Amino acid sequence: MLDHVSIVVGDFQPADRFYSAILAALDVPCVWREQSAAGYGLRNSAGDDSHTYLTIRSANGQTGLVDAPGRHWCLRAPSRAAVDEFHAIGLANGGISDGAPGVRPAYHKHYYAAFLRDPDGNRIEAVCHRAPAV
Repeated sequence: MLDHVSIVVGDFQPADRFYSAILAALDVPCVWREQSAAGYGLRNSAGDDSHTYLTIRSANGQTGLVDAPGRHWCLRAPSRAAVDEFHAIGLANGGISDGAPGVRPAYHKHYYAAFLRDPDGNRIEAVCHRAPAV
């Protein structure tokens, strides 16, 4: 459903460490970086519109742009192990747990997810919809 998203953060350096780490755990590459912004994933093209692109940007001192407690971003994970790695690496890079990795059967029987708060308090989720590997 989403083509691209931009997340605004108050302090770019800790956010950059956090997002670079969790997105690497989900096999999402950083494709560009500037002093106060970074881009991850692949942009769509006329011949391939199957990608999602994420930009992390500094609020550059503007107030009121970062504090939104209901904000939530969910990222697809290629496996349950990637969800586990997302959570562990996020904690090691300044994130706060907002839900340990596990099955969330209220969504469906294979919904395996973990939740973190980034350094600005944004709620970030990783989910794998696949059945466990046998």
